[in-house]
Amino acid sequence: MAIGFQSYLLYVVDSLELYQGSLEVERIFTKWLEEEADSNYGAYIPFIGTIRAEDEIEALSFDIYEPVLQKWFSDWEEKAAQRGAKVKMAHAIGDVPVHTSSYISAVFSPKRRVALELIDEFVEDFKANAPIWKYDVKEGKRIYAADRSTPMNGSGLLSK
Repeated sequence: MAIGFQSYLLYVVDSLELYQGSLEVERIFTKWLEEEADSNYGAYIPFIGTIRAEDEIEALSFDIYEPVLQKWFSDWEEKAAQRGAKVKMAHAIGDVPVHTSSYISAVFSPKRRVALELIDEFVEDFKANAPIWKYDVKEGKRIYAADRSTPMNGSGLLSK
């Protein structure tokens, strides 16, 4: 966690957590490891998304449509369970300054190959299909990042 920033847990259902502001990576990972300590998984593969300093942005800002995200994530929980694995995810809502984290996911699995494959599939599908809208923050203003956003089927103006 960057000094001066604190996140607040807003929403948690099963293994999906949404926070206001930057994610406290170490705290979230430690919690997940403690939750799964007795689960006998042989592989734990995390992924951390960090805001890069580019195009003179101060931060990125995120809006999330929680009901659709929960459905998307529940489908992934089922896919992982069919392979004997578990997925976990945390994402930020609102402004996330550069050099801090907005997204964390992890796969726990009895076997490394399953975990490696699932984390890749999960992160790629997240980028393509999760109902999360991204904005650049420049000079304190939110600007929709249309050039770096993925259109979603059925999402009205934002659809493909």
